[in-house]
Amino acid sequence: MTIDYSELALNIKQWGKELGFQQVGICDVDLKQHEAQLQRWLDAGYHGEMDWMARHGMMRARPDELLPGTIRVISVRMNYLPPEAGFAQTLKQPELAYISRYSLGRDYHKLIRNRLKQLGQRIEQAAGAFGYRPFVDSAPILERPLAEKAGLGWTGKHSLILSEQAGSWFFLGELLVDLPLPVDQPVDNQCGKCMACMTSCPTGAIVEEGVVDARRCISYLTIEFDGVIPEEFREPMGNRIYGCDDCQLVCPFNRYADITDERDYHCRDTLYQQPLHVLYQWTEPQFLKNTEGSAIRRIGHRQWLRNLTIAMGNAPYQPEIIAALELRQGESELLDEHIHWALDKQRDKRQAHVIEVLPNKTKRLVRIIEKGLPRDA
Repeated sequence: MTIDYSELALNIKQWGKELGFQQVGICDVDLKQHEAQLQRWLDAGYHGEMDWMARHGMMRARPDELLPGTIRVISVRMNYLPPEAGFAQTLKQPELAYISRYSLGRDYHKLIRNRLKQLGQRIEQAAGAFGYRPFVDSAPILERPLAEKAGLGWTGKHSLILSEQAGSWFFLGELLVDLPLPVDQPVDNQCGKCMACMTSCPTGAIVEEGVVDARRCISYLTIEFDGVIPEEFREPMGNRIYGCDDCQLVCPFNRYADITDERDYHCRDTLYQQPLHVLYQWTEPQFLKNTEGSAIRRIGHRQWLRNLTIAMGNAPYQPEIIAALELRQGESELLDEHIHWALDKQRDKRQAHVIEVLPNKTKRLVRIIEKGLPRDA
């Protein structure tokens, strides 16, 4: 059977859109120009405790080693911005839990992988048997450089792929194939002199244009890192308990991003704008039930509580928060480390709150008395 690969490429893009992808691009597998930068990033230790990144080394830049015979990558994007995302409203109410908007709905990994598998099957029906394999954050592969090479967008200074039409509120996926399809052309970088993403990062994790030190990134700290979060990052975390969207929120290209067509990505009521102390009261079975089918589930209940503990320390004084924190003491050394910090913060705010509502003469008396009281009195 003679195959018109130009026509097949056009069909693939149409089939991809029918399957729910907003954009489909095709590129070759040559990522040699990214290998030196990847090695510098690893050598600097910017991957933190994500040891698998160093373990796989340069395979991330060599898709044909991941799946021998691969000569093309079909790169896709799927929008995930939910309606009524409530970014600013939640961040401005520190007693509420802020969860990165990509994770408020159903876990995208299985959904996109299944769609990519269906795309492979459609290609097989048209072109006959061929080698292919779908990937969605499931293998050591440089998906952003591939997406850039396939024309889906350019790499912003926050290291995410940006599209003029869609901003950065989208997931990426790849279908590795052994078909000699025509490739697409990259698009021009349009960031210009804008530095908004770099200057808005709460922890200064974007150390240079396009380079993120994961060890300082709130997304890494709340999701990938399961240890004791350094004190210098706790207050900047605010009420962000799973991921962080700040670098995307300030990006001009995200102002007019399209809302997702996928109902699965819409916000779950059990997670959306919930009071911190309410989520903190979930037992492990409740956590597993309420996060079933969600990307959040993979961090586990203990790490969930650790993140909430820090947010509760950052929240305004509330008796309910102090009571909830005290009830969790003694459950684990990891949790206790953060609970003690959070309780100190809440008690300081309690004292400030009491003084604020007292008459001036009484305030002076309280300040005199406090000098002789122990910290936890």
